[in-house]
Amino acid sequence: MPLKDKKVIALVENEFEDLELWYPVLRLQEDGAVVHLVGDEAKKTYQGKYGVPATSDYAFSDVNAAEYDAILVPGGWAPDKLRRYAEVIKLVQEMDEHRKPIGQICHAGWVLISAKILTGKKVTSTPGIKDDMKNAGATWIDDPVVVDGHLISSRRPPDLPAYMKAFCDVLANE
Repeated sequence: MPLKDKKVIALVENEFEDLELWYPVLRLQEDGAVVHLVGDEAKKTYQGKYGVPATSDYAFSDVNAAEYDAILVPGGWAPDKLRRYAEVIKLVQEMDEHRKPIGQICHAGWVLISAKILTGKKVTSTPGIKDDMKNAGATWIDDPVVVDGHLISSRRPPDLPAYMKAFCDVLANE
């Protein structure tokens, strides 16, 4: 199992894009990683855009970035809520500072924008936030997945296989 002993935070908030949370979580678990769902409250059940639930293991305030190897930010409308939590911004900034893999898909780029970590980076996202990404200092590329060092970004659910292959490769080589 190539990701045995790797620990990953998967952020969660209501209206996450169901596939963009669950496909990565299950894919990482298949490769042996431990994935913790982390929301504003521990043991809280959040609803995806299409009704698939996700119950958090921990609250943002319960986790320490130093104890994890990577972080995933799902898309949907959740990123607009996630970026309002100071603890989320701090987690993302600490992961970035230590060059740990940060995965973001679709609208998840909003969280990275609020964390102010995109200046000079190459990324992709849903085209709907392309201008936001560029205004944050990133070079936006319309590809299924873009890897710039420890940042792995993707556009939308049909790109999930390429996104998770790239994310798993970066995490395995960390």
